Amino acid sequence: MLFTDRVDAGQRLAEALRHLREANPVVLGLPRGGVPVAFQVARALGAPLDVIVVRKLGVPYHRELGFGAIGEGGVRVISDDIVRRGHVSRQDVETVEHAEEAELARQARRFRADRPRVSIEGRTVIVVDDGIATGSTAAAACEVVRAQGAARVVLAVPVAPPDAVAWLRTEADEVVALSTPRAFSAVGEWYRDFSQTPDEEVVALLAQATTPSPDPAKSEEVDIEAGGVRLAGELALPDGAAAVVVFAHGSGSSRFSPRNRAVATDLNRAGLGTLLFDLLTESEAGDRANVFDIEILARRLEGATVWLRGREPVPIGYFGASTGAAAALWAASTAGTEVGAVVSRGGRPDLAGARLPGVRAPTLLIVGGNDTTVIDLNRQAQAALRCENRLEIVPGATHLFEEPGALDEVSALARDWFTLHLTPQEP
Repeated sequence: MLFTDRVDAGQRLAEALRHLREANPVVLGLPRGGVPVAFQVARALGAPLDVIVVRKLGVPYHRELGFGAIGEGGVRVISDDIVRRGHVSRQDVETVEHAEEAELARQARRFRADRPRVSIEGRTVIVVDDGIATGSTAAAACEVVRAQGAARVVLAVPVAPPDAVAWLRTEADEVVALSTPRAFSAVGEWYRDFSQTPDEEVVALLAQATTPSPDPAKSEEVDIEAGGVRLAGELALPDGAAAVVVFAHGSGSSRFSPRNRAVATDLNRAGLGTLLFDLLTESEAGDRANVFDIEILARRLEGATVWLRGREPVPIGYFGASTGAAAALWAASTAGTEVGAVVSRGGRPDLAGARLPGVRAPTLLIVGGNDTTVIDLNRQAQAALRCENRLEIVPGATHLFEEPGALDEVSALARDWFTLHLTPQEP
């Protein structure tokens, strides 16, 4: 199993942990990489999120060999057996512990700022990391959480080697690992994007988790029949939604695309419904040729539009990314589709080719300022459009809009475009 990034991993992990929702759990992320994963889990379960700061105590001459661990609140877990067999003196124990206590306090202040630690006394606690290599840090976290008063300890990770999972089952009450590949060398090999998580991201996610948010849109898993196949999707409808935006993913992505889901959440907050669905079946997605078969993708999108219109008699818009943008424009050019607006994020509208002049829906093209090749392709496509259109370039953004604030800009542009063209306007 390959994960797009930590957001994708967290969303998939949350699905596997839904059975714990009624247990009123607390979710604790191991810094740094475990916190983005834990954030998605906590949001899906409606659970409080905190960071679990743990420092392993390593034998002075063999740091990888831990003789214990410390956690916040003065929690101290020591293995007398390893201390004895490792010939670790009392002075060595005190020296190592003192140094690690200072680092633990620094990290806790840095990550949590002035917020108090979430109480876990008597609670079910889900300890989350982005993956496990040896399992020593995860085991230490489980010991510390139990010593802090947790009633039940669940360890949850996207990926881990089988032997580590077997050992950790003796440390936690339950271990949930989505993937346990035998050929395991490093956690990062199971992610397309395993870039380092900076301290600032951990701080921001923890702060966001403590900020009250509007009631989420009601969402449901749906099966869509389109083009003779059944496709999995997720339909989210805020109360009184005046329109629904259908997402067309591209480049082999799926309804779990973290960037599209982030945009969809912002549209939901603005009162717009969203439909995220897989344009390809799992077996089809394995063939890269299908990813660039714009006609097939467009036909699936047309089928989903017919299905959606049968359920929700409201205006419909398309949000396309990469090759999905070409599919959205192709579908929007088809007679009878009656799409009210189209937005393309970092898209390849040029791949819609001869279909572009037939698009009647107002179209917004959004491209990153540093994505020069795609800017040129979007300008070429824009010249072929005969509908109302606009090209917006987000300064400093690259193709995936990973830069701070870039995706927020995309969301704001899309929200305003869809609101203008899909919802009733005051005179």
